[in-house]
Amino acid sequence: MSENLSLKTFVVLMKSAKSVQEQIKTDISSYGMRTSDFEILEVLYHKGKLTVREVSEAVLINTGSITYVIDKLESKGLLERSNCKDDRRVVYIQITNQGKQLMDEIFPKHQQVIEDMFSDITTEEKRVVIDVLKRVGLKADNE
Repeated sequence: MSENLSLKTFVVLMKSAKSVQEQIKTDISSYGMRTSDFEILEVLYHKGKLTVREVSEAVLINTGSITYVIDKLESKGLLERSNCKDDRRVVYIQITNQGKQLMDEIFPKHQQVIEDMFSDITTEEKRVVIDVLKRVGLKADNE
């Protein structure tokens, strides 16, 4: 029987993704945070003020669950809400100075963990992986 490279690629991708996720989860927990907390702070840290919907789409957390996480982060003083002046249904979220200081301290360490995971891969290989995974994702979205 011939080797099914699509199936093998899928299995390797899923195992690799699981290993990477576990490493990231371990790193984030070393800062006393949950992954969902870190993801929300990270997107606000890099993108600035966003709506709840934009944050939800960026971090892949559904809007029902995200409210709970935002409430916790707001109670810790790490982010704040503000209402949209033009549309009362829209709520903006932004990182506070305290949240920014926290991310200034921990994000470079987190980024180094990611750099270390990819240290054996050349720049060109990274570009190829990005391209291939984007195409696979687009194909899956369109099926």
